[in-house]
Amino acid sequence: MAGITHIALGLAVGRLYAGRPSLGASLVFAGLSFLPDVDFIGHVLGVPYASAFGHRGATHSLVFAAGVGLIGGCIERWRNGGGLRAAGFVGLTVASHPLLDALTTGGLGVALLWPWSEERFFAPVRPIPVSPMGLGVFTARGLRVMAAEALPSLILALLARMPARGGRL
Repeated sequence: MAGITHIALGLAVGRLYAGRPSLGASLVFAGLSFLPDVDFIGHVLGVPYASAFGHRGATHSLVFAAGVGLIGGCIERWRNGGGLRAAGFVGLTVASHPLLDALTTGGLGVALLWPWSEERFFAPVRPIPVSPMGLGVFTARGLRVMAAEALPSLILALLARMPARGGRL
């Protein structure tokens, strides 16, 4: 996956969280939706792809998503007094990344159950073409993947900009 859909989903979730178009919330959730790919740093430093801390390993687990959700909830509670809703939105947004990655056609799968298992999983149906990593996204193959993601990403980005109707969602 080229990442466009991850970011567009985050933009839409930020809009849903804020209950209205909010650039700040949309940008925060777009960043959260891409957070599991922080494991790319390990790839650059030579961590083997198939290791628990390789690409689509520990940071693509549901435990990682829950942990980030708890941190997000604690931050929101400290800032505004209520954190359970934020924890849910943050955790689900981070979890959306590995779940979308499991729908791709390549790689070794996603370590959804780390730390209990290092087994990598794919969804039974994999309609999303896998993208090359790093600057390879700008190759012909990478551009084809971005084109395949364009329509669903555009729909999500438009949702992020929808005006509020009658209060919060």
